[in-house]
Amino acid sequence: MIDPFQATLRIASSGLEAQSTRLRVISENVANAQSTGATAGADPYRRKTVTFAAEFDRNSGVSTIKASGPGVDGRPFRLELDPGNPAADEKGYVKMPNVDLLFELADLREANRSYEANLQVAKQSGDLMSMTISLLKDA
Repeated sequence: MIDPFQATLRIASSGLEAQSTRLRVISENVANAQSTGATAGADPYRRKTVTFAAEFDRNSGVSTIKASGPGVDGRPFRLELDPGNPAADEKGYVKMPNVDLLFELADLREANRSYEANLQVAKQSGDLMSMTISLLKDA
């Protein structure tokens, strides 16, 4: 069995890694929110997603989180009328990515706050370990 301080650090670090993956995928979505296909009728960028799963480590007795993916969002593409665009079809419509910037920014904010919370847990756990070692030295 792992000691509580190390368990806390493992849990927090798995959260940091998962949220880091989520932040990277959200950033890709935002960066490609206007990326169309290269040719007429070609599919544009498809929004990526991240899925979280709990993992239990029997050796340490700690349940952590892992980000899996990136997956793809199956929602349909938006169509915009832009006859001058090289990606426009014969009717002048261009397939646009299925990325909703407002949703992505809200998700980005949530992921950032979750990352910061995990970072704070790791920092406080390290501080508690240092204080415990200091108390044991003084005893």
